[in-house]
Amino acid sequence: MRRKLLLLLETGLVLAGLLMGASAWKIHSALEQPLNITQEELLDVPKGSTPTRTFLELETDGVIKDAFWLRVYWRFNLAGTPIHSGEYRMQPGMTVNGLIDLWKRGEVVQYSLTLVEGWNFHQVRAALAKDEKLAQTLNGMSDSDVMAKIGHKGLFPEGRFFPDTYRFVRGMSDAELLKKAFDRLDEVLAKEWESRSADVPYTEPYQALIMASLVEKETGVPQERGQIAGVFVRRMALGMQLQTDPTVIYGLGDRYTGKLTRAHLKEPTPYNTYVIPGLPPTPIAMVGREAIHAALNPVDGTSLYFVARGDGSHVFSDDLDAHNNAVREYQLKRRADYRSSPAPATSPEAAPAAGEAIPAASPDTAPESLPQVAPDAPAPAPEAAAPQNTQ
Repeated sequence: MRRKLLLLLETGLVLAGLLMGASAWKIHSALEQPLNITQEELLDVPKGSTPTRTFLELETDGVIKDAFWLRVYWRFNLAGTPIHSGEYRMQPGMTVNGLIDLWKRGEVVQYSLTLVEGWNFHQVRAALAKDEKLAQTLNGMSDSDVMAKIGHKGLFPEGRFFPDTYRFVRGMSDAELLKKAFDRLDEVLAKEWESRSADVPYTEPYQALIMASLVEKETGVPQERGQIAGVFVRRMALGMQLQTDPTVIYGLGDRYTGKLTRAHLKEPTPYNTYVIPGLPPTPIAMVGREAIHAALNPVDGTSLYFVARGDGSHVFSDDLDAHNNAVREYQLKRRADYRSSPAPATSPEAAPAAGEAIPAASPDTAPESLPQVAPDAPAPAPEAAAPQNTQ
């Protein structure tokens, strides 16, 4: 009886060994099988996908066989290992084991979207909406709703995002990418604020951001950013209006058709720096680190005017006579109604007291369109002004 029990035990062990060996061979074969594809294909793994579901879908599509054994392998060898969502690049000749290695490393296909210096928020939203790889969640929302969705309810969006190339995977939402750009701007602005010149007149980083947007839109030659910022700061210290064309264009919104007239320069809007004193109430565009640095570290000098040469660079002048000569040489011959920025101030405001900060209104994000206001009552920011980029 005892011998029979031993024999049965030995037989069971042998059968178990054979079964384990067969299982190991099946698993090995399943792992080493090449993917049944003839050209590169992308495997889309949505959020919430499991290895079991993914193996079954691949088997259903005819890309692999023996999904059961692959599920067994994953359960006993990779239990608890997540499979990252995104797209995986499957190549002809790749084995299932090679694909699993991609999953383990989270080596998903990445895409990129570039937000460009000088763009306004209208252009940013258009770029996001055009990218088919992003999950679209912002369509139909007002700008105020968009800011609330990314966790910044009540903030005016213009100039709040950092221009850069952002990498993302399929399935990432437009709101998630926008939040990354917002956080990046905050990071850059805070760092530059810490290293600002001691005598800059801003009381908060947001004022520097507004100034940086003016510098960004006026600069055609990168090395002139600091000089342009210096002109703006000196003009404001003397109580002179900034009189910079990009603010007029921004204030016109969709009404700007590519030609700036004398009537436009006189039209009161919250952004027309030919009419309002000080800075406009908000930035007028996205700005890069260099423009922020220039606004916070303006170049010393005596120039109060500049005029475009037509090649992206400017002629800087200390007095009105020299400026008018430069205007005649570089602008009036080309376009009779052109006014360079900043133009001479005919009736400057009284200079602020020593140490007085540059004024900058806080935006009210409630209005959905650009309000028209008198020059002595700076208005809240518009919700959606979408001028053409003139740089």
